[in-house]
Amino acid sequence: MPAPSTLAPNVSALADACLGHLAENPEELLAFMQQAGLDPQSLRSALGTSRLQRGLIDHFAANEALLLALCANSGTTPEAFMQVWYKLNPAG
Repeated sequence: MPAPSTLAPNVSALADACLGHLAENPEELLAFMQQAGLDPQSLRSALGTSRLQRGLIDHFAANEALLLALCANSGTTPEAFMQVWYKLNPAG
């Protein structure tokens, strides 16, 4: 297992990690899609957009268990993840 990084990843890399984690956990992917109002086609169409990236990061930030699982599997610390989230949501 890689050592956790204390450097905050960029938004795109973090969103890609979130999507990859969801792709490996179909029940979590379905929950995200339902919450976001996405069907498979609209999810495919949204790939790479800043709106989807923000939505993915927000979804993980709001679910501690999901966030911790992602961090454990990606080598990112929860603190580094939240640094990116705070940059996207400066008002908290």
